[in-house]
Amino acid sequence: MVMTSENVWVAGVDGCRAGWIAAFVRRTGGDARLEIFPRFADVMAAAARVIAVDMPIGLPARAGHGGREAENLVRPLLGARQSSVFSVPSRAAIYAKDYAHACRIAFETSDPPRKVSKQLFHIAPKIREIDESLRADAASAKRVFEVHPEVAFWRLNGERALTEPKKVKGRLHSAGIELRQRLLMAAGLPEAIVRGEVPKGAARDDLLDALACAAVAQRIHGGQAQSFPHPPPRDDCNLRMAIWA
Repeated sequence: MVMTSENVWVAGVDGCRAGWIAAFVRRTGGDARLEIFPRFADVMAAAARVIAVDMPIGLPARAGHGGREAENLVRPLLGARQSSVFSVPSRAAIYAKDYAHACRIAFETSDPPRKVSKQLFHIAPKIREIDESLRADAASAKRVFEVHPEVAFWRLNGERALTEPKKVKGRLHSAGIELRQRLLMAAGLPEAIVRGEVPKGAARDDLLDALACAAVAQRIHGGQAQSFPHPPPRDDCNLRMAIWA
């Protein structure tokens, strides 16, 4: 069967308690569905022409000020939301056995020397999972792109930083959730999915972030997305080091 733009699926993916939540959408809008996957390799095996995931891809041998160039380029776009962009340390620090070890390695492999944030180290297992999956399957890795939800919402908001956070003191912030839902629906994502039931094993903000990534996946497939930086540099494993929006 010839795949037209109407029947091509793309996916936006975010980490969640159960593993990974994926929002599959048609390239041109319309249909959408949600799935939970225990492993990122299972996401890669799904029938999606583009996979846009909220997780760092491409790990430097040495980290610079503020992490990679990608983080430094997108932070100024986000106003008060820029703290959501974590500094990515070296690959060796990501693969450290514990937080103390990661901080020591990060300090030795960054310029200027700095430790790993606890927030970043908390997601290190998922960063490792993606890194291992992409390195093991170079052909499929070409379909996988790094996205940051706040940068995606910046794009959906007419390239303006959002004024409301998703959470305040660890709890969902209703005004921020409503703002993001309106932007997703304005981008053509179905209200039944945007405001609908959250799959077991994921949270409301995981769902919204996956949908924001899906909106960028549509842009990537359509050749409309921008990479930060452009063109994307490659790490020592030939993985792209860029955030797309």
